[in-house]
Order: sequence, then C-alpha cells, then structure tokens
Amino acid sequence: MTRPTRASLLVLAMAVPLLAAGCGSGPGGAGASRATSVPGASAAGAASGSPAGARPDPPATGGLPGMPPPLDPRDVYAADAPGRLSPAVRDFPARVYVPDSDSGSVDVIDPATFRRVGHFPVGRLPQHVTPSYDLRTLWVDNDQGDSLTPIDPATGHPGRPVPVADPYNLYFTPDGHRAIVVAERLRRLDFRDPHTMRLRHALPVPGCAGVDHLDFSADGRVLLASCEFGARLVTVDVAAERVTGSVRLRAGAMPQDVKLAPDGRVFYVADMATGGVWILDATRPRVLGFVPTGAGAHGLYVSRDARVLYVSNRQAGSVSVVAFATRRVVGTWRIPGGGSPDMGGVSADGRVLWLSGRYHAEVYAIDTRNGRLLARVRVGRGPHGLCVYPQPGRYSLGHTGVFR
Repeated sequence: MTRPTRASLLVLAMAVPLLAAGCGSGPGGAGASRATSVPGASAAGAASGSPAGARPDPPATGGLPGMPPPLDPRDVYAADAPGRLSPAVRDFPARVYVPDSDSGSVDVIDPATFRRVGHFPVGRLPQHVTPSYDLRTLWVDNDQGDSLTPIDPATGHPGRPVPVADPYNLYFTPDGHRAIVVAERLRRLDFRDPHTMRLRHALPVPGCAGVDHLDFSADGRVLLASCEFGARLVTVDVAAERVTGSVRLRAGAMPQDVKLAPDGRVFYVADMATGGVWILDATRPRVLGFVPTGAGAHGLYVSRDARVLYVSNRQAGSVSVVAFATRRVVGTWRIPGGGSPDMGGVSADGRVLWLSGRYHAEVYAIDTRNGRLLARVRVGRGPHGLCVYPQPGRYSLGHTGVFR
C-alpha cells in the first residue's frame, strides 16, 4: 500500500484545534505548563495524572533475558552521561549525519566547525540514520528505496545497500537479538537478524495506521509504538513478538516520537496535531495526562543529566524543555527568524542539541545551557532523522540514537 501523502494528512491534522501551548522564555518562565488530564483520551478509560515528585523505587520486575542489567535501576539513561563513550566508539570522529529525504542523500557535518565535510547519495527517501545495537555501524533507512545503507562511522563512508522492505524506521531489541524494521507503509514491525537484516518474523499491527516510532519499557519486555494516522499506540511483547494491546488517544491525534522517562515509570509521546506530549503509565499503558508544548510537537530527546526532555515543535519553530521531576515546561527556545525543528540528538558532552530543519533545508545547533542558536548549516532538501555520533551508551536501541 502506498503511504498517504504526509503533507495532505498534516493539513487535515493541523485543522484540529490545538491545545494552548505553554511557552516560557527560560527555565521556570511564566509560561510553564503543568501536565493535565485530557478528555477524549483513554485506554479503556482515561486516568488523571499528577506531576512526579521525588523518584520512587522503580518497578520490581525481571528484565528481558539477555538484556544488559541497568547501571542504575532508578535511571535507564545512566550509561548515557557525558564521557561514558564505549571503547567501541571512542576513536570515531565526531560527526552529524543528516539524511536528506527529498534529495536522496546524506550530508555529514563536523560539529566542531559547523561545516559540511561529506556528502553521498543513498536510496530513495532516506528517513533516519540509526546506530546499530553494537554501536559499530550506522544504518540509513531508505524508506522508498527499500534498503538500508550501512555507514562506517570510523571513516564516514557508505557501504553496499542491504535490501529491506519499507524501512521507515529502525530499532533493536534490548537483548540485541533482533532488529525491528518499522515498515510503516506495510503496517508491520519486521523482526530481523540485527547483522544481516534477514527477515525472521513479520508482525502485522492491525489498526495501527502509520506505525512509525517506539520505545521500550525499563525491563525491555514491552515496546510501545505510535500510530501516526490512527490516533493510538500499540503495545508489543518483545520476547513473544506479538501485539498485546492498544491505547486510544483523542480523535485527530497524530502521535510521533516515544520516549521512556529515566525512572521507567512513564512514557512520553509527542503529538504533532495536538501540540504537546502525552504521558502514559509504563506499567499498565494508559493515558495519565498531557503537557502542551507547541504546534507540531515531534521529536523527544533526553538531556545528558537525565533531568529534562527536549521537545521539538516543528510547526511552532521552537523547542520546549520539560522537567522530568515536575512534568512541566520549564523553558521554550525559539529558532530566530523561524524554522522547522524536527529530529536529531544531543552531543556527547550534552552541550549542543542538533535538530534537522525539515522544511528549510538546514540543520540547527542549539546551546542546551540557554537555548541560544549556535549555527544554521545548509543541507539538502527535506532533512529528517539526523544522527549525532558517537554518543555515550553501552548499546543502541535504534532510531536516531537511543542508548542505554
């Protein structure tokens, strides 16, 4: 099936009235927004949420067999702190890899100079650049090209493409046993060999139109995937590779990126149409509340100290900073002159947030200390899921770089 035209669907979705977006000029600004329960959202009934206080003990459940034990059971991102580069990546040159969806190419940026230092063609409609589970390879997800292009991060050079059906996005199970190709057009999650990409199990996700982003529970046993055109999310048993349930959002919602909170208690889900992030209980997936951020809320990125979540608001041309401790917006950074911040990642030292400018053929480098724009770098048309590499972490769960 051919994917619905994103531009036309976006126009329809953005016609849905947006909730008022909170926007403060900085941490603790007057526009700080508290999470609220939202009528019309449910998982067999909506539940009111309240801001998190001091971190409680994490859920006491056994992890997915074969998954590396957490460094800190209270922080799933403990391995992602500045300076924790794995020996596997320590000698790689720092680069920003930008897939230009409309140009069918990848641009390579030196983050020290903010200059392009490389450019090469790949398959049609490259969507994201994804680090492999073992951190040694970067994969370019050529969606309409039905292939994955490997990149050697030691040299920045591409290799021979691997045929793969409809790779809109790419993830890896926390035990490293499977790659998960998110086949959005085919409405499937394809479980593949993480090295050869040979198909092992094609899992249909009925009722999940536009499956595109996901994240895993703290114990690695459950994944939560967003259905962009279905106003819902689905849960999957990772070991059994089967769909176990779904969570309905309000009508017209367009869920995007999914990110687990550091304490493993809740998932955050960006909603491009409703203009903010949903908060879902990670133990028994259900909606707990909603945090307004800005129009076109799209990408979610955790700070290196695991204290805040950066939310890129593509239509608003801004980035919202949400504190995990309070579940409130504590700052809003606007792109000077406007922009379309989309997908990206945080630098290894945590000082720079890199985001693609989806509709402006540019990339933004933003100072995470104050939200100041450090640079705009011109790239090809339609830049999407850029990857900052290398980053700290023991292994990669995929997307543009989700490490634990």
